[in-house]
Amino acid sequence: MAHTQWRDHINSVQISDQLHSWLTDRLSLTYKLMSCCQKFQIRNLRQQRALCLTDECQKINLPRRLKTQKRDVILYCDGRPVVLGRTVVALNVASTWPFLSTLGENSLGIRLFRDPLVKRGQFQFTRLYHNHPISKCIHAMLGSDTFRYPLWARRSVFQRKTSLMLVTEVFLPEIKQLQYSLSYREFKKSLNFSKVI
Repeated sequence: MAHTQWRDHINSVQISDQLHSWLTDRLSLTYKLMSCCQKFQIRNLRQQRALCLTDECQKINLPRRLKTQKRDVILYCDGRPVVLGRTVVALNVASTWPFLSTLGENSLGIRLFRDPLVKRGQFQFTRLYHNHPISKCIHAMLGSDTFRYPLWARRSVFQRKTSLMLVTEVFLPEIKQLQYSLSYREFKKSLNFSKVI
């Protein structure tokens, strides 16, 4: 199984200026994408109990690779796949996130950002290549192996009470075609709430 090293600072992964703001912005990625297109969609690729990756179990405080509740989705803007979202939660704390099992093709981000009990940790960043398990998941679900590598990704841990949820976001090449100009103040006003994780 291929592994990757996650870095705490964006400069460690040599990212282009064009993608820098996408990976470092702490606002809701869902709302940011929605502001860039006429039609935003979520495709639930799979949601099931499955073994997590070694580096994932460490982030959610599992002692070793165990089965977790895992959800993989593709986010689309105007029919173009722009982000793979991956969520991993330990089975023994899944009840702390009761909405996860019923999300279907609805947004996890909207639920997290509107929950006053949820806190978000710091980002980590990496580059993924074609042999990484997450890359293989993207290939299988999209039926495409034509991406130019590397793909850049970020992840962060969300905490609700004492439970941890790991959310990984992989930015697909089509993300470069989007234009984003919504300011922080406009963002908060459009959501009509003040808490941004």
